[in-house]
Amino acid sequence: MLSLFGVGAVLMRGAGCTINDMWDRDFDKKVARTANRPLAAGDISTFQSFVFLGGQLSLALCVLLCLNYYSILLGAASLSLVITYPLMKRITYWPQLVLGLTFNWGALLGWSAIKGSCEWSVCLPLYLAGVMWTLVYDTIYAHQDKRDDIIVGVKSTALQFKEDTKQWLSGFSLAMLLSLCMAGMNCDQTFPYYSAVAAIGAHLAHQIYTLDIDKPEDCWKKFASNRTVGVLLFIGIVLGNLWKQKDSKDVEEPLENR
Repeated sequence: MLSLFGVGAVLMRGAGCTINDMWDRDFDKKVARTANRPLAAGDISTFQSFVFLGGQLSLALCVLLCLNYYSILLGAASLSLVITYPLMKRITYWPQLVLGLTFNWGALLGWSAIKGSCEWSVCLPLYLAGVMWTLVYDTIYAHQDKRDDIIVGVKSTALQFKEDTKQWLSGFSLAMLLSLCMAGMNCDQTFPYYSAVAAIGAHLAHQIYTLDIDKPEDCWKKFASNRTVGVLLFIGIVLGNLWKQKDSKDVEEPLENR
């Protein structure tokens, strides 16, 4: 199941990037960092990108059809977000929020794929944590392009927060950590999980404290360092569940011996 979700995540995020490049090809031509993207540079045609997108979505559908009916419907519900989120930068200063709602749908889908439905007391806090995390790293990412964005006329949280960015990022990080703790408590997580959450908190604090929003190269470095957050959380969940199983066996063994 983990491999299936890994493939599905790559396909759907890839599809989202394809759609984003299709919607933004005219904007990308005017931004130095994105001018060399295949569509913007004219290396591939719009028709070719449609064909490629069709392939991505078809393979993603094959993955989705391997799941239960509840999960199929839940997964299909995310398609509207995947299609529309690239447009949000044209109409709101909060496109990163819509991106978070889109990218973290797997927090809901993963649980339902295993259990057959969502345990909302766990899934919603986990989903919220993912959304807050996306707001952190994608706001940092957006600071790379803020000068070009002003010229082109697109919006972002980087332009909305300006010099108050670090305060906002701190608030999002705190909300993320509290949500992770709530999700953990509601599914009886154990010490390794909370240790990972604490390590994530330390990483985010250092990231925000040392961030220079006026240096694109530093913004990229901080954005890329968020892979560490994902690795820490994954390890914490795996070890936390193994610890939980060990505790369950320790409780059951004396009863069997008796």
